[in-house]
Amino acid sequence: MTYSYTQISHYLACPRRYRHRYLDGWKEKDTRAAMLFGRAFERALGALFRWEDPGAVLFSEWSACQSQELHYSKRDSWERMLRQGLMLLTRFWQDDRVRVLQPQRNLQIKFTRPIGEKNDFVAYIDAIGRLDGTRCLLEWKTSSSRYPEEPEGLLSLDPQLVCYSWITGIAEVAHVVFVRKSMVEVQYLSTTITDEQRQEFGHFVEGTIRRIESADFPPHSGIRFPPESVQQLPVRGALSWKASDD
Repeated sequence: MTYSYTQISHYLACPRRYRHRYLDGWKEKDTRAAMLFGRAFERALGALFRWEDPGAVLFSEWSACQSQELHYSKRDSWERMLRQGLMLLTRFWQDDRVRVLQPQRNLQIKFTRPIGEKNDFVAYIDAIGRLDGTRCLLEWKTSSSRYPEEPEGLLSLDPQLVCYSWITGIAEVAHVVFVRKSMVEVQYLSTTITDEQRQEFGHFVEGTIRRIESADFPPHSGIRFPPESVQQLPVRGALSWKASDD
């Protein structure tokens, strides 16, 4: 069987719900505007690195969601989110801190790692590139509020970054956070994941998969994800130009 970070997260949040979704085939339609906008924005970022028109791609992708009955937060609307997205693309381009060469192979990269004799763990990495000249694994995030930067070292405990460092073997990782607010902001948050963290995460994944395969599906797990050394961060998930290239 193939597992992923999302599957493990769902199991630890509610094993019974995991069973309904992944074993019984139940699937809820995602109507959260923020989630769908994030997907559209990531496609626009891909267009930027491919020297296409990112503003046009964002408008096209987000327009496909306009007629859907989406759930918006109190201050959001389709038009407001589009404006914020265009401003964020402009800010990111002006910052010029991130480079992704050969985007066809270094964007949305699939990694697979065997777990035991019959299971695999799969992950799709947003990008591998350079942040301020340093080669690292890059994850795009859109958010309505800033990500925390204190205390020092907090980002290294982010379970998703630890997971992706574990499956790729890349120690240097970074979140590029596109903050949607009145004055948009792009945060560049980088950290280093240690060998010890990667090994511990691997053991944790193996143990969780054993629980799943033993059909242990109580209504609530009572388990925090990940273990104490890898705690969850307290966080919430008409433009035209050509991107520069090295």
